Amino acid sequence: MLDVRVLPGRGQTGSELVRSRIALRVRLRSEAPGERLPDVGVLAEELGIGEITVRRALEGMCQDGLLDRRRGRAGGTFVAQDWDAVVAVMHDPEEAASLDAVHALLECGLVSHAVGEVPQDRLDGLRALVDELDRADLPDRLPELETRFHLDLAEALGGAGIREFAADLLGRQCLLLPAPTPEVVRARNRHHADLLDELARGAMAPAVAAVKAHRGDTGTA
Repeated sequence: MLDVRVLPGRGQTGSELVRSRIALRVRLRSEAPGERLPDVGVLAEELGIGEITVRRALEGMCQDGLLDRRRGRAGGTFVAQDWDAVVAVMHDPEEAASLDAVHALLECGLVSHAVGEVPQDRLDGLRALVDELDRADLPDRLPELETRFHLDLAEALGGAGIREFAADLLGRQCLLLPAPTPEVVRARNRHHADLLDELARGAMAPAVAAVKAHRGDTGTA
């Protein structure tokens, strides 16, 4: 049964929002392991929450081993070099499965609502991501590109607010699951292509089936 507590905004504190959005930044390679995070004030402004909340969240992530705090002129808060290993230890299969169920429901609902009405330029942008993923040689880029696809898909189907909703979901998933393997991402990319084809021709049932086939492959986005 779906646990409604995993829905974005249901029981998620400001600190949890900071954690999930930093996890999403790492998945999107805005900051890679070993790189310095933006200052507390910058993060607070981006997320629309107080600096004290951000500072406490970063301290908690340092205690968990996700971040490193360094002092001195070149100091700051850095993404831990072993980020993926720490996330693997934090893995929560039950919550990860609930979040994936919410994500599947979101995408199936969006597809059903918007099929046949997605602007061509949006479809072209999504196809460009599918093609880029197919051509990508660096394994580390594959989870990044897949995550970008799902964020852009949410925006294309539902607007900027739905993209933010999807970002909350994906960020929380990134804290519960290590990045999927290149083999899994490449296998799922064919379902991305199928989905775009069905959206373009206005075929609702096959489009929803492509979403479900994607979720059926090993791992989650």
